[in-house]
Amino acid sequence: MSTRIAFLRAINLGARRKFPRDDVVAAVEGAGFTGVLTHLNTGNVRLETSMRSTARIEAALEAAFLADRGFEVPTLVLTPDELREVDAAATAIEHDGHHYVALLRERPAPEALAALQARAGEGERVVLGGRAVHLLVGADGVHGMRLGNNLVEKVLGTVATTRNPTVLRTLVERWC
Repeated sequence: MSTRIAFLRAINLGARRKFPRDDVVAAVEGAGFTGVLTHLNTGNVRLETSMRSTARIEAALEAAFLADRGFEVPTLVLTPDELREVDAAATAIEHDGHHYVALLRERPAPEALAALQARAGEGERVVLGGRAVHLLVGADGVHGMRLGNNLVEKVLGTVATTRNPTVLRTLVERWC
């Protein structure tokens, strides 16, 4: 059995996409995974599996979530080593403003990353670190920010879900 960390995209953000933690756990266990734990109510799930293929794990989780909720829940899965790599990159970045981490299903092609970097607004930066892009914005945070999860997905052509470095550090400390 190996440990994996799943990140669910866009749950509990509005009235129509509710997915309480206990229901997430039940759906993951119902899909045959064990050792299921959650952190916060934003779709951070630790699980154990004998599956080796990340794509198969993602597909199994997405099918279980669709069956349970009736709406798609894009999900990406990292190994503990991949999560540690993303966390190490976040820790190494020095930035005085806000730092958001867009976890990626796939590493971006260099030209796609360059295209995303070109879309950054004044005072914004995009840094690749592990299977994630680190979105660095000014002290005003998300207000007026050009960079965001939807833009990351559109430009990079992959599923992404955003967390802050504090959440990722907590997950590394608890689950890796």
